[in-house]
Amino acid sequence: MNLSIIEKFKENSIKDRLKNRDQSAFEDLYNKNIDDIYRFIYFKIGKKDDASDLSSLVFLKTWEHIQKNSISNKETLRGLVYKIARHVVIDYYRSNKGENLSLDDENNKIDVVDEKYDIESEMSSQADFGDLMSQMMELKNEYREILLMRFVNELSLDEISDITGKKKINVRVLLHRAVKALKEIVEKEN
Repeated sequence: MNLSIIEKFKENSIKDRLKNRDQSAFEDLYNKNIDDIYRFIYFKIGKKDDASDLSSLVFLKTWEHIQKNSISNKETLRGLVYKIARHVVIDYYRSNKGENLSLDDENNKIDVVDEKYDIESEMSSQADFGDLMSQMMELKNEYREILLMRFVNELSLDEISDITGKKKINVRVLLHRAVKALKEIVEKEN
């Protein structure tokens, strides 16, 4: 999902406004991304309150980063926010080492349900969704993370590349392997 010329202009305008400490530009950035960032963090840690707190922390760190550092023309604001969110989750696990269950703990798997998921209107696919989530938990963390970024949060390959620090071709290969691994798990269980 490459940015159109108009989207690039809007993005650059928001970047410029943010550099000038424009609070309304930051509110625009926050409102545009808060739900996706919350969902991203919630899928990673599985705790509502902590996910909410960490989402707020992400935007505080984003504001601080923008004020202290220059943002390259190549870097998207959305990519920057996700990169910070990813680091906040890593810091969360480091600081809570041994205190909390991890989504990666093979002995204590946690099923995570997306709160934005409308259960009533999607009742027929509820079982499929639950099955898919438990099947995704069988994947290694790197595969889960890239699948979430690409298909749940709808990030472009360029954005994922920027967030993870991997080359776009490596992201493409990793995504292919993740989809293949998930497909094998699904086929094995059916």
